[in-house]
Amino acid sequence: MSEDYSDSHLREILTRTRRVAVVGVSMNPVRPSYYVARYLSLKKFEVVPVNPGHAGQMLFGQRIVASLSEIEGGVDMVDIFRRSEHVPPIVDEALEMFPGLQTVWMQIGVEHAQAAARARARGVDVVMNRCPKIEYQRLFGELRMGGFNTGVISSKL
Repeated sequence: MSEDYSDSHLREILTRTRRVAVVGVSMNPVRPSYYVARYLSLKKFEVVPVNPGHAGQMLFGQRIVASLSEIEGGVDMVDIFRRSEHVPPIVDEALEMFPGLQTVWMQIGVEHAQAAARARARGVDVVMNRCPKIEYQRLFGELRMGGFNTGVISSKL
């Protein structure tokens, strides 16, 4: 299943979002969930890392929690780094825990139509099979030649 999302809709989501629960975050710096969470934290999003295997440890200045139910206060967005078959209970918990939830974001390769429908029925925006880091870079002019910004500027140009 492929859904189209307008650039203006994605930009609006990324602009209004301040606090993000990253479900399935890894402490391994080569894993996408690590560097996406790190990128979002560097962009001044408050990242709440969620992973039961690392609960209690610190990541990007935040204590990792085991589940969404351990997060104090609300979140604007839940970013899911779990296989598609694990999405429904995560979405259900998010809808139960966070009455002000604005967005459920499923990472590249993650899709679940029924869970998305439940979230949308509650007025929550859903993005599937996309990465907020990539979309942020694309929409806010940070992508460079080759599709990425290395942050390196050569003095020999």
